[in-house]
Amino acid sequence: MMGVCSILNVSAQTQWKRDIVVARDGTGDYRTLTEAMEAIRAFMDYKVTVHVRNGVYKEKLVVPSWLQNVEFVGEDAEKTIITYDDHARIDNMGTFRTYTLKVEGNDITFRNLTIENNAEPLGQAVALHTEGDRLKFVHCRFLGNQDTVYTGVAGTRLYFKDCYIEGTTDFIFGPSTALFEDCTLYSKRNSYITAASTPQDIKVGYVFVDCELLAAPGVDKVYLGRPWRPYAATVFIRCRLGKHICPAGWDNWRNPDNEKTARYGEYGNTGEGASMQGRVPWIVPLSQSQAERLSNPECIYKMCKEWIVE
Repeated sequence: MMGVCSILNVSAQTQWKRDIVVARDGTGDYRTLTEAMEAIRAFMDYKVTVHVRNGVYKEKLVVPSWLQNVEFVGEDAEKTIITYDDHARIDNMGTFRTYTLKVEGNDITFRNLTIENNAEPLGQAVALHTEGDRLKFVHCRFLGNQDTVYTGVAGTRLYFKDCYIEGTTDFIFGPSTALFEDCTLYSKRNSYITAASTPQDIKVGYVFVDCELLAAPGVDKVYLGRPWRPYAATVFIRCRLGKHICPAGWDNWRNPDNEKTARYGEYGNTGEGASMQGRVPWIVPLSQSQAERLSNPECIYKMCKEWIVE
C-alpha cells in the first residue's frame, strides 16, 4: 500500500506536463497563455511545448525569468495573435511599460505567432520586449508602429528567422545582439528602421542577413538606422533593399559625434536602395570574411562570446 508521502510525490510529478494546449474556445488545457505559464515548473531542465491554437489572445504577457526551455508554437502565424494596445501617452506610461509580450526567461522559443501592439499611432508602443538570453523567434509576425521590437538587455543574444516586422520609427531598437535571417522589414512611414544602442564593449549588435526591406505606398525616404546611443552597431548583409531606402542610408541622430563611434556596415546588398553611391562616409566597410562570420547563426545564437564581447 502506498504511503501518504509517496502519493504526494506521484501527484507532484504528474501535474507538470510537457505538452500544454491553449485554446480560446476552451477545448485545450487553458484559455490564456498567462494561465498556461502558471502550470510550467520553474527552472526545469526539460523542454515544455505550449501549443497555441488559432485565436486572438488579448493579454499583456510576461514570460518570467524562472521559466526556461519553453517553446510556444502557434497553429498559424496569421491566425494566432497575441495583442494589446498600451502606448507611451497612457497615464505617462513611457516606452518600456507598453509591451504586449515581455520575455524575461532564457532559452525560450516562439514559432508561428503574431505579436501585436495595435495602439493608435500616438506614441511609442512596443509589441515585443526581450530581456532573456538565447531567445529564438521563427516564422513570427511583429506588428506595430513606433518601437515595435525592443531588444532590451545588453549581452543577450537573439535569433529571428523568417519573421515579418513592421513599424514606423525606430521599430527595431535596443542594446542586444540579434541576428535577423530571411526576415521582412516593412516601413509604414518615412523614418528609421533601427535604433541600436550597442555598448562599446559588445562587438556585434544587429545583423540582418538575406532580409527584404519593403515599404508602404508613398514611403520613399527611409534610413537603415540611427544610433540611439554612441557605438551603435548594425550591419546589413546580402539584403534586398527597396527604393524607399534613401541614398545616404544612415543618419547620425543630429549628433556629429555619433559618426565617430557608430559601427554601421553593408555587404553584398541588392535592389534599388542598395547603391553605395551617396552613402554617408562614416560607415564601416565589411570584408567577405567578416560578412560570412556575422552571417553564421551558430556564432551569434550559439554564443561565440569570444567575438561578440571584447
